[in-house]
Amino acid sequence: MSQPVGRVPQRRNARSNRERILATARQELGRNPDITLEELARASGVVRRTLFGHFPGRAALLEALAAEAAEALQVAVAVGAPGTEPAEQALAHFTLSMWPVGDRYRMLLALARRDLGTERVNEILKPARFRVTGILEQGQGEGVFHSHLPPAVLSAGLEAMTVALLEEVNTGAFEDDGSRVAVATLIAAGVPEKRALAVVEAAAAEDATDG
Repeated sequence: MSQPVGRVPQRRNARSNRERILATARQELGRNPDITLEELARASGVVRRTLFGHFPGRAALLEALAAEAAEALQVAVAVGAPGTEPAEQALAHFTLSMWPVGDRYRMLLALARRDLGTERVNEILKPARFRVTGILEQGQGEGVFHSHLPPAVLSAGLEAMTVALLEEVNTGAFEDDGSRVAVATLIAAGVPEKRALAVVEAAAAEDATDG
């Protein structure tokens, strides 16, 4: 059966509108977490009916953003194979790959627990937390990370630091491509500063070559 004329362009326009709404939401929610859907529709350049056709309410919009973030995190977590490189390099690569994702979806920080709920937030972050804990456990075994905290506890501390730095990006007080955060993460894990700088520099160069 032939497809009705105009069906494909309509679908393409619908997909374009949805992507534009989500992109605008990522930007505007960072500025104003309480923005209304009507205001968001205007900022997106679509009519109210179009926005509500894709997202019938605030919860649906935030869940769509959460799903995007979860997918992006899974892609970042999949970079590199666990246990195939020294732990300090693995942690540097992981942080460099995760920071752009966190930066893109940092507006969810102000909304996550209030609008999405702790359970949904934990579900999104679970793969990243599991990977970091494994890297930290490996590094403690290699003697390159300090061992006075259990890997899972140290992972939680590093996550809290990263979240705090992302919040500073939200306020405009901090800007980074991930390199300084990666250095800070390695130092917090127990790597001497000069060594951390060298490891991150090498990891960033590898990532640039691979990209």
